[in-house]
Amino acid sequence: MRIAVLDDYQGVARDHADWDSLAADVEVFHDTLTDHDELVRRLESFDVIAAMRERTPFPRDLLAALPKLKLLVTTGMRNASIDLDAAAELGIAVCGTGNGSAPHLAWGPTAELTWGLIFAVTRDIPLQDQAIREGGWQRGVGLELAGRTLGVLGLGRLGGQVAKVGKAFGMEVIAWSENLTDEAAAAAGARRVSKEDLFREADVLTIHTVLSKRTRGLVGEAELALLRPTAYLVNTSRGPIVDEAALRAVLHAGRIAGAGIDVYGQEPLPVDDPWRSTPRTVLTPHIGYVTKGTYEAFYAETVEDIRAYLDGAPIRVIVG
Repeated sequence: MRIAVLDDYQGVARDHADWDSLAADVEVFHDTLTDHDELVRRLESFDVIAAMRERTPFPRDLLAALPKLKLLVTTGMRNASIDLDAAAELGIAVCGTGNGSAPHLAWGPTAELTWGLIFAVTRDIPLQDQAIREGGWQRGVGLELAGRTLGVLGLGRLGGQVAKVGKAFGMEVIAWSENLTDEAAAAAGARRVSKEDLFREADVLTIHTVLSKRTRGLVGEAELALLRPTAYLVNTSRGPIVDEAALRAVLHAGRIAGAGIDVYGQEPLPVDDPWRSTPRTVLTPHIGYVTKGTYEAFYAETVEDIRAYLDGAPIRVIVG
C-alpha cells in the first residue's frame, strides 16, 4: 500500500499525525505540481492520496489517469476542486475530515486571521514595523475602528464570527449575501443591506462567501467602484471571488485605502506575480486555516480515514 501526502508546504505533516500506524509506504510531497503529465508521473503508483484543501485539483482527466488510486482523502468535508462524479464513476472512494471537531477550533482560525489583516491594514502595522527596523519612528496615521462600518459579504459561520468581533469593537455591522434575511442578519448583530449599499457604506469590507460558479467574480469593477477612497477590503475566503486585476488597478490608483489579502487565483504565487508589487496591501500566503490545531485535526483525521478504509469500514465518506 502506497500513500501520497500532497502539498505539505511547511514540512509538518509527519509531526501532526501518526502515519507510521498505517504500516504503509507513506511519501510526503512539499511542492505543488500544476502540469497534468508531471502529476500523473508523480501519483500513478499510489493507492491512496491525501490532499490538503484545494492545493492540488483533481479533475476528471487526472483521476482517470490514476488507475491504482482507490482512496482520495481531502481535508474538510467539501472540496470544489475534486470531480466527485468522476470519482464515483471510476470507483474511487473520497473521504473527508471533520475540519474543526476539536473544541478549540469551534471559533475558527480564519476569522482570527481576518481580524489580524484588518488591524494590519487599518493601522499600517507592517509599515510601522519597517520604520522601527530602519531606524525611524512613526509613519502615516492609522484608522480607529470604533464607530466605523464593517461590511460583511457572506454572513455564514465565519462571517458571523467576524461580525461579532466587529460589534465588540464598537463598529456598525452591515451584511449582504444572496439569501440573507433581516432576521438572520440581526441574529449576528448586523443590518441587512443591498449589495450596492454594502460597498457604498463599508469602511472595511470583508469577504466570507464560498467560491462557486455564482460567486466567481462576484466583486468586480462595478463593486470596487462603489467603495470609498478611505475604505479597506479584506479577503480570506477565495481569490477568484474578487476580480484580482480590477482590485490591483484600484490599489495602484489609490482609489481605495488598502487591502488585506490571504487568498489568490493561483497558489502558491509565482515569483513574478503582480500581487507581490501591489501597493497598499498586506499579503499573507493563504494561512487562514494554517494553525497547529487545524493541522492536528486535519492530519490525524486523514490517518483515521485511511485506517478505517483499509479495515473495510470507511468513515466520513463523501463518495463511497
